[in-house]
Amino acid sequence: MKSHATTISAVSVVNELIPKLDAVEHQVEQTISAMLETSQLPRQIERYTKLQAEFQLELTMIRMNLEHLLKRYSQELAAVVNDPRQDVLLTLDAYEATAIENAKQLYRRVQALQTQGVT
Repeated sequence: MKSHATTISAVSVVNELIPKLDAVEHQVEQTISAMLETSQLPRQIERYTKLQAEFQLELTMIRMNLEHLLKRYSQELAAVVNDPRQDVLLTLDAYEATAIENAKQLYRRVQALQTQGVT
């Protein structure tokens, strides 16, 4: 069986992945807090409370795996922060690749949740 290594550029990690993950975390908190504030039915409150816990667990798992990536490539990432021209491709392990894919899926879920009528 042929194995394909998943990669991401160091610039993408610094300029896109980390800021977007921070934004998703903020969106999750704001969106679900707004839903909880406007919910009046106990079933809705229970549903949104569980959803909030699911999102927080997912974010925690994503952050743990990305922390591993940041530690493994700390020198490369520091170099890119100082000079984006020093961009390199970082090879992701299976957990890191899954974390990045989960972050993308979480972003899509939060976007869908926001379009359900949260103001």
